[in-house]
Amino acid sequence: MGTKIGQRTYQFSEDIYIHSYATVVGRKEYSGPLAAGFDYHFADNLHGEASWEKAEQKMQQYALELALSKGSLDPSVLDFFLGGDLLNQIIATTFTARNLTSPFLGLYGACSTFAEGLFLAACLIDGGFAQYTAVNASSHHDSVERQLRYPTEMGVQRLMTAQWTATAAGSYILGRQTSPFRITQAVPGRVVDMGISDNNDMGSAMAPAAADTIAAYLTDTKDEKLPDLIITGDLGVLGGQICLKLLLNQGWDVKNIYNDCGILLYTTEQDTHSGGSGSGCSAAVLGAYCLPRLEVKQLNKVLLVGTGALLSPASTQQGETIPCIAHGIVIESR
Repeated sequence: MGTKIGQRTYQFSEDIYIHSYATVVGRKEYSGPLAAGFDYHFADNLHGEASWEKAEQKMQQYALELALSKGSLDPSVLDFFLGGDLLNQIIATTFTARNLTSPFLGLYGACSTFAEGLFLAACLIDGGFAQYTAVNASSHHDSVERQLRYPTEMGVQRLMTAQWTATAAGSYILGRQTSPFRITQAVPGRVVDMGISDNNDMGSAMAPAAADTIAAYLTDTKDEKLPDLIITGDLGVLGGQICLKLLLNQGWDVKNIYNDCGILLYTTEQDTHSGGSGSGCSAAVLGAYCLPRLEVKQLNKVLLVGTGALLSPASTQQGETIPCIAHGIVIESR
């Protein structure tokens, strides 16, 4: 079994690897700087389906099938299927799960869902309860905007603090078989609410939770070598700046090793304002940006911190503030 380091960090005792993975994105994401790293892209946001929600489910299904195929695995070997999305009742994930025979654990941590899934999947393997576990996460710009804000057909002007929900899905198969990517540590987050209620400024709302988790990890592991990359997913431009300032106030200057999935996914010319977001954002960027660099040893140690704004349309309409969370997972080059 794993051990606890300091107050909140967990060290896995077993060798836990990302056996295989796949990413599927939309047209806008494929037009960005990470295009070469994605496994498949949709030509448009419907991809032949009758609704955006059905298109998102198809993205998840494609990602899972591709990840299994790349790992030469049959779906029957999966001991668990974990995952989530941003739709009500996480329907993109549950409808994907109905095609499987393995036990399903549905997750909701908003944009932190992917990191939460990696943590729980690693725990299942480390505890001896699973040999192979799949983790899925997705988001779709049009379906999420319609649910949380305004239908895109209305053409409502977006504020400059707003982020662009990524049309993206990722599927990751964790197991014990050796691969270039080993999951070694995790630092689960706690809910942090600094009183922000603007759902057009998620980065500012989530930044304190991200800083809290990163600071906890750095404090717990102060005797270890720093990660080569600390990457949040996804604070965007404004939230990333706030996170760095909050960490600096606590004595941690990490600006030289910090980046954000929402910043990396798009170019400034794509007019995403403060960057990208969505539970599929970090799942796509990990596979397209981080893992290829770990494989060729450009990076040796990455701390992925998935950030999530735990709000709903009802809570926003009732004037509630936005509770946020951030889960950290450490992936090292073998």
